[in-house]
Amino acid sequence: MCSPDFFKGETMEKENFRRRSRYILVFGVLAAAFCVVTVLNINTGNVHISIAEICKILIRRGGEGTEANIIWKIRLPRVLMAAILGGALSLSGFLLQTFFSNPIAGPFVLGISSGAKMMVALVMIFFLERYAFVSSYTLIIAAFAGALISTGFILLLSRKMTHMATLLVGGIMIGYICSAITDFVVTFAEDSDIVNLHGWSQGSFSGMSWSNVEVAATVIGVTVVLTFFLSKPIGAYQLGEAYAQSMGVNIRFFRVALILLSSVLSASVTAFAGPISFVGIAVPYLIKHALQTSKPLVVIPGTFIAGAVFCMICDLIARMAFAPMELNISTVTSIFGAPIVIFMMVHGQKGR
Repeated sequence: MCSPDFFKGETMEKENFRRRSRYILVFGVLAAAFCVVTVLNINTGNVHISIAEICKILIRRGGEGTEANIIWKIRLPRVLMAAILGGALSLSGFLLQTFFSNPIAGPFVLGISSGAKMMVALVMIFFLERYAFVSSYTLIIAAFAGALISTGFILLLSRKMTHMATLLVGGIMIGYICSAITDFVVTFAEDSDIVNLHGWSQGSFSGMSWSNVEVAATVIGVTVVLTFFLSKPIGAYQLGEAYAQSMGVNIRFFRVALILLSSVLSASVTAFAGPISFVGIAVPYLIKHALQTSKPLVVIPGTFIAGAVFCMICDLIARMAFAPMELNISTVTSIFGAPIVIFMMVHGQKGR
């Protein structure tokens, strides 16, 4: 006769098998989607390039002619930046949601992207044409400073506002204040600066270069690695501050690390592509439900890859929906992301 422990062990083994199967399925779908969307982004445009020709150009790692220049100088840097920045924005949202224990916390909704936009606007208007030292790293540092300013105000508000909706409104107000300051500064800018700032502030992956890819990959890559090192503390923190402290987590250091990492990620996105909305909220929510887990070691890579796929799809739609006219990337991400956020809020209200 079998003991109860035997049946319990068999049940756990089946559950572990189902969990592993789910992880393999989700990551398999994400990997396939990533490959397909990457090929579509490189293949599709005003100049159609066959997949066979794309393979030849990529294998030769260069070449002469219009097709080679389009792929290497325009489409490939753009699709790589869409993937890198999309993943960074999604991961930033996951870290903020962990910090605030709030599923609708995100860099755009909480006004963090607006703070980053404000500081980048100041640099673009007052320093870009006057000083030679302004570089991609300078824009990231400026965006990081602006993100920290907005985050600081959010932290102050979070001590007084415990309800999710109230904190959301507070973040929106901070975003409006930062946008108002940006608009005020633009009043004193040169016409050429206004044109550059307007194009950047609408959100777009166009005009990306290999130097942009190098800087973004370096900064975001280091940040993602550091985030992985925090996987165990994040898992403990998700179960409550008291539990995390009992597991030896330094709460003060941990919270500072979360804010710094999320700010670097969102600042990098804003510096290169401008403010992009709803990705940081919608993607972490979708990937958690797809994986049916909140384990950081699984959710962190899943969130990053899903964010990359989501932004590449949105960028493809932005380029091709009304070609040759191109939509702002935030327009497309809002169309898909906003309904998900509304569903989250309605679903959360029903669950109370």
